Amino acid sequence: METAYQTRRAELQTYFDETASVTWQKLTSNAPVSGIRATVRAGREAMHNEVLSWLPQDMTGLRILDAGCGTGTFAVEAARRGATVVAIDIARSLVETAAERISDPAIRSRITWHIGDMTRADLGSFDHMLAMDSIIHYDARDMAAMVAKILPRVRRSAIFTYAPQTPLLSTMHFFGKFFPRSDRAPAIVPVSGGRLMDLLAAETNDAWRGSRKHRVNSTFYISEAREVVRR
Repeated sequence: METAYQTRRAELQTYFDETASVTWQKLTSNAPVSGIRATVRAGREAMHNEVLSWLPQDMTGLRILDAGCGTGTFAVEAARRGATVVAIDIARSLVETAAERISDPAIRSRITWHIGDMTRADLGSFDHMLAMDSIIHYDARDMAAMVAKILPRVRRSAIFTYAPQTPLLSTMHFFGKFFPRSDRAPAIVPVSGGRLMDLLAAETNDAWRGSRKHRVNSTFYISEAREVVRR
């Protein structure tokens, strides 16, 4: 896993920190976007609201990991609910944007920003973990391994999203391989939710079980969220 994971992580870091930095900042703001990106924005907002509903309305005293925080939408909302948040992403430009967008000193004081690998053990332990759209560019084995490395430090629940293996996404993934490499974004890898959960169970010796799941289909944004809790 390590060699493939590190190679993929380096590609994603370059893409989100350089190639797509401005685009991603715009997508996660209120700025006007194209019709296609508007469906992606709407889908992400729907998923964001859904996974937030799986967490306590009052998070005072809870420690949360935002694994792959991007521009910090989830981290800010969790902090607004009273949580202490550790937010980490491999893209420095996105983390800096996230920190700059916060004007409320109370919210700012509850979030610690990091740049680097979300599986780092030195980030500490957490009550809940969210990885929203941050592991979708890896294959199922690497996804399971990444989540499994974090779970021993999570006390209550972990939520992660992936691209479900639908005919549309599988076709898009297949034909995307034929674009010139310079014109491609790092591909989203469609996976079977059942296989992903089986791999995660094997990685964790069946210490966690699946709980809630939810799918969002917003034309160009198709994503499924899974929650796992300790047995």
